[in-house]
Amino acid sequence: MKVLVGAAAAVIGLVLVVVLGIVGVVIADEDASATETTDGGGGLQGVPAEFRKWILKADEACKEPAMVPSLLAAQLYQESKFKTSRAEATSHAGAQGPAQFMPGTWATWGRDDDHNGESSPWDVGDAVMAQGRMMCSLLKQARNSGYPGDVRALALAGYNAGWGRVKQFRGVPPKSFANGETYHYVQTILSTMPRFEGPGLLQVSGSGTGPDALRKAATRMGTPYAYGGGGPSGPSTGFCDGTNGYAAGKCAASSTVGFDCSSLVQYAYWPKLKLPRTADAQYGATSDRPVSRSSLKPGDLLFWAHGGSGFIYHVAIYAGDGNVLHAPRTGKTVEVAPLTSAMPQNDYLGATRP
Repeated sequence: MKVLVGAAAAVIGLVLVVVLGIVGVVIADEDASATETTDGGGGLQGVPAEFRKWILKADEACKEPAMVPSLLAAQLYQESKFKTSRAEATSHAGAQGPAQFMPGTWATWGRDDDHNGESSPWDVGDAVMAQGRMMCSLLKQARNSGYPGDVRALALAGYNAGWGRVKQFRGVPPKSFANGETYHYVQTILSTMPRFEGPGLLQVSGSGTGPDALRKAATRMGTPYAYGGGGPSGPSTGFCDGTNGYAAGKCAASSTVGFDCSSLVQYAYWPKLKLPRTADAQYGATSDRPVSRSSLKPGDLLFWAHGGSGFIYHVAIYAGDGNVLHAPRTGKTVEVAPLTSAMPQNDYLGATRP
């Protein structure tokens, strides 16, 4: 981020963000297993674990619909390649830390989020949460601005060049501004987001409640299954009830941060549609809008019950092309699977459209 005073300073700072972006780095992929205490995965493939947990916290703290973990991850990668040392993450213009904050901007957005007694742009937790707060504010400004284009692009432009430049151009500054640095900053981050969205990336087309819910759920691919865990605000630890939530004879759910099948669905649709917590209750809330198997659309809910008519024990989101996105069971993660094999075929009860 380079919010600088004066046109010349803006150009210098914007050039430096590109220079910083060419530094190579090997990114660790340290997703924990479902039986370990984890940060929830979040589908953030290729993001170092120390960043992943804070990205998820920053995402959960922002209620703007356009905020997703992969946006913050791609932005951090562009800003610093997840570098944290002063030698590698200090620009010649004075921007500091993995989120590249200028001291004046840090004074506005920085907090001691990791509670170590100091608010510092060099602390990963402090930096990512400050980045999230600023981006959340910019996304809200972008949504309310009425300017054309993707609100994420407008917010990124504001982060890089200052919202004043977005207002000046009534949109993302053109290639003619600052040698195209802001324009390319925005395009690079948006095009990089998919690499951080996790394995089995879904390409979701269309708009509306169903596709939007599917997109939101897809950002959580790779998140562990935790029986009783998760909710509208994101993944959390679960519990064991004597039958469910166990692995290798131990209660895995109580030490796993994740979702179960119905909490993932609840999270995906919240807050546009506030579905109840359990699969059985979700079926009850949507059963007046049944959908035949031949008419399924992305975002539809699919249900399984014992024997095809008994207790409803599982719910999934239709992902298109004969696939579903779901949190299957203890020991697994949020994934895309064929409808025909996601759960026993004889248990398939039907589908509804929330």
